[in-house]
Parts: sequence; C-alpha cells; structure tokens
Amino acid sequence: MPVLRKVIKQSFLKTTNLMKRTFLPLTFLSAMALYSCEPISNESSTPTKPQTNTTTSPQFSSKEKIKQHLNDTSDILEDNSIAFLWKSSNAQHYNQESHARGFSGASNGTLFNAVVTEKPSAKPQPQAPAQKNYKSQTYQWQESSSSRGGFDNEDYDHITANRFESAEQLPVSTLSIDVDNASYSNTRRFLATRRMPPADAVRIEELVNYFNYDYPQPTDEHPFSINMEIGPSPWNADHHLIHVGLQGKELDYDQIKPSNLVFLIDASGSMNAPNKLPLLQQSFELLLNQMGKKDKISIVSYAGSAGLVLAPTPANQKRTILDALNNIKAGGSTAGGEGIHLAYKLAKENLLDDGNNRVILATDGDFNVGVSDNAELVRIIEEKRKDNIYLTICGFGMGNYKDSRMEQISNAGNGNYFYIDNIDEAKKVFIKQMRANMFTLAKDVKIQVEFNPNFVKAYRLIGYENRLLAQEDFDDDSKDAGELGAGHTVTAIYEVILSDSKSTQAIERTKNKSPKKAQLANNTSDLMQIRFRYKPEKSNTSILISNALAKGTIPSMEETSDNFRFSAAVAAYGMLLRDSEFKGNADYDLVARYAKSALGKDVDGYRTEFLRLVKSAKELSFAWN
Repeated sequence: MPVLRKVIKQSFLKTTNLMKRTFLPLTFLSAMALYSCEPISNESSTPTKPQTNTTTSPQFSSKEKIKQHLNDTSDILEDNSIAFLWKSSNAQHYNQESHARGFSGASNGTLFNAVVTEKPSAKPQPQAPAQKNYKSQTYQWQESSSSRGGFDNEDYDHITANRFESAEQLPVSTLSIDVDNASYSNTRRFLATRRMPPADAVRIEELVNYFNYDYPQPTDEHPFSINMEIGPSPWNADHHLIHVGLQGKELDYDQIKPSNLVFLIDASGSMNAPNKLPLLQQSFELLLNQMGKKDKISIVSYAGSAGLVLAPTPANQKRTILDALNNIKAGGSTAGGEGIHLAYKLAKENLLDDGNNRVILATDGDFNVGVSDNAELVRIIEEKRKDNIYLTICGFGMGNYKDSRMEQISNAGNGNYFYIDNIDEAKKVFIKQMRANMFTLAKDVKIQVEFNPNFVKAYRLIGYENRLLAQEDFDDDSKDAGELGAGHTVTAIYEVILSDSKSTQAIERTKNKSPKKAQLANNTSDLMQIRFRYKPEKSNTSILISNALAKGTIPSMEETSDNFRFSAAVAAYGMLLRDSEFKGNADYDLVARYAKSALGKDVDGYRTEFLRLVKSAKELSFAWN
C-alpha cells in the first residue's frame, strides 16, 4: 500500500500543472484517489497488521495534515475552496447529490476547512498487535465558516417541466408574463463556485428574460409592441420554435415620475457575510445615486423585530441616507413578516398619487420569527398590493438562501425579483436597467395563445411552469399576473410539432376528456392566434389586444433573427442545466454555436459572459459525467 500510494502521489504531482489548464475537478479526483489508499478499517473489514518499520503512511487525523497533503494544488484554486462529502472508509468519492451539485467554493482565499469525525475505539493492546482496531474516520469537506457557507439549506420549489399538449384536445395555452431574472444570476453563482446548479434552481424563462432583445418600440396607443417569429428547433429537426416577444415603451428622463421608495433591509444574523449585508448596502447606494430631489427614501430594518431606521427623506440628502444605511449591523433572528407590515405602512402613509410607490425588500429569505409561513406571507402581500404599492425583491447570499419564498412573494406583490450575486449585477439592476425595474408601464399582463389544429399537432411552452393560468383566468380581471416595466422586453418560446412532422414525441392527452372546440378549426391562414390583456398602471380594468401568426414559408435557422437564435440557445442551455427529457440533441457546443452567431451589439457584454458560463457548465458536466 505505501508503494502504491507513492506512485499515485508522484503521478498526481507531475500532472498538477496540466490540471491547472484543464479541469480543476479532475485534479481533486486524483487527490481523492490518493487519500483512498490510506490504511483504514471498519467493523466488517479484516484488521490490518501494523507495520513494524518507522516509515509509515501519513494519517489524516487533523485538518493541518490534510492541508499539507493538498498544498501542491492550492495554487490552482482560482477563487474558491472545494466542498463535497467523502467517506474515506469506503473510498466513496461522490454520491448522487455531490454529482448533481459539482464543486463550490469561497472567495476569501481560504483553502480548506475539514471536519473530521472519529469513531471511538478501544486503545490497542501492545501485547496483541493482531487485535489492533484502527479508528474509522469520516472526512466531511465543507466551505470555511468564515466564507460563504454551504448550499445544503437552500430552498427551491420543485419544477415539473411542461409537456407536449395536443392542439386538438387542448388548443389554448394561457400564462402570466414573468420579468424576473433571479434564476440566471443564481445559476451563475453556482457555476462560478464550481458547482452545477440544482435542477429546481433553473427557471428557463428567467434565463431567457435576463437578456434584452432587439424588438421595435410600440407605435400605437398600447405600452408595448408584439413580435412573433417561427423557425426550426436547434435540438430537434422534426420540431419548430415559435418566439413571442414584448417590448415595453422606453421612458425619457423627463417622463419619470417621482418615487416613494421604502428600503426594507434584513439585518438578521444570517445576513452577516460579505456577500449579504455589505453587498446590499453597496447596491442600494448605487440606486440612491439614480434618485433626485423629488424622490423620497425611507429605511426599515428587521432582525428579531422591525424598526424604522430612516423616516422619509429627500433622495438628494445622500449623506443622511447613507449614514443611516451603513449603520445597520447584522445580528439576531428574522422577523420578516413584521418588517413587511411596517414597510408597507410607511409606503402608504407617504403615498404619491401620481408617483412610483415601491417597497424594495433585500434579504436571503430566511424568515424565522413571527409570520414565516410562505402561504401566510403571500396572503399579506396580496392584500398590500391593492394600495398600488409595488414590490421589488433583491436576494443576497448563499447557504441558507430561500429562493422559493422570495419568488412566491414577488409573484403575489405586483413585483419583480432579482438575485444580486456581485456588484456588477447590482449595477445592471439599479443603474443600467433601473427604469425598467422600478417603473411599471402595465400590470397584470396575460398571454393567451390558441393553436390551429389544422397546422399544429402539439405544442410545449418552454419554462413558465409557475406562471401558467387556467383558460378562464385570462378574462378574469381579479386574477393577478406579471408587470411590464419601462423598456422591458419579455420573451416566451413555444416548441411546436407541425401537422406534417414525422416526430415520434409522446403527446399529453387527458383520458375521458373530449377535445375542446378550437375557434380556429375553420381557419386556413393562421398557425396560431395570440391575445394579450393588461391593465394600465392606475386602472383595475384590463385592455385586450389580439394578433395572429400567419402560416407561410418557414425560414432556415440561418435566416432567423438574432433574437430568435440567441433566445433558443439560452433555452437549450436551461434544458441542459435541468437535464430535461426534452433537450433532444442539444449539447453545450450547440448552445455556444448559436449564441455566438447572435451576439449582436452586446454593448454591456452580457451575451459574451453567457458564453463563458456555457463553457463552465460544459467543463463541469464533462468532469462529473
């Protein structure tokens, strides 16, 4: 065993420099193989006779020795430490969970924090060496507590992917728009820390809608333009994609109404990390710099209880506001429900009848005092939105991140939801896209598509699983839906099987359910009709818009727009991250190829960054498959 260990170690050290330029995970698999050669035993194994010479293999009984034996690889860690579970007694390099999650790390330069649990065993008797029982050790690798914590306490709602529906049996699809994009920056955080994101952290519509698309501005009385396009599916030659895009009207600065903003800040102990409260404070300072003397800022913080930090103050009094903001310290439990009540109360007391009234909640979502049940929090928010006070949620941090809670609350509160993983994302949300994110043009925007069964055999909406509506909800103005901000673009993609397709895709059919009569049954010119409902910002009565996608010659992939190809590439990327059964022939090379062909102007570099994420995901998936 010592000889084998020496051979493996020499091989491992010689390949370190090569691994720097290839795959970090492979380097650590070599390390794990090295340590699996450690002499061990357990209750079911035969005791090993102790060596009589003085040269023995090192025993990993402390984290200092572990660090020593991995020191040769410390320079290949770009910014993170490694987190995984490994039981040396079984040489179990990774289990199903670690396979799905990949690697993760920290940004503070910490190499490793090892937790070693030793099972008690009787002290070996010198006179009977054959009876010696070696201690069984379990090594649990985790991020240093001084860094950003692990991922084991994060919450995500389960997503069941939409299936192919029969256009004959169920020709109508109804949904709410979704302008959130928290899932994109959250999955980016996982990839940046050398881990594949959990499938339920990937909401494909939020990945697609992270990017702006080059749609024309509206030219009529409505606050958004409607754009449709059909083309081939990149991942299935027998299918096609229908791309639906909305473009919100841009606002000039002189059109922007004054704002009444209440910063609702989670100051609980769980926010005590560099990428939580300090990043939050930096982010809000960026937003403050976009405000003027007509705008008012209030600050409420909550920990064990909620309290007023700053009464409504003109935004041009920046020093006063920043002093109040930066004096907030993290500590205590999390009374999120109480904080929400106080923030909305303050916003209502200072309501601007012709202004932008908004609560901006910044948190990791870990409410644990007072009202903390998701359903009850949603009911509170649903009641508060009746006062025309909008809600923006900004998520921070990792480890105990409660994505499911924040998404449900934002959906209920006429709001939007972002995940701030770094200061660049804060600049995107609060500077570059501030007007789109903070100023609502249309609320309760719904989309209803009716497919013509004469031309469409089946369809599948890609993403939007938690934004689906019943068909009758479309005309019901009491049913809540998503909001469209100034200059916002919203994109939805349907994968369709045309009637002449040779596709063998299974199609969802409801037993003992007769087909719904399609209004387009006698239509010989349109592939589908599409209807929109929206409410003007201060109205509770919706307005209906109708349009249609005519049947015609379908362009080749090369002839489609940059909008079409790039959004299709992002959708394929999302399906790969989710390991979707509908990904067809998609792989990361296909995603990169189509994304590269549709970069466009890419002024802010977001699409170029996407290509880097695709590369990272490919490397991680290759290393663990």
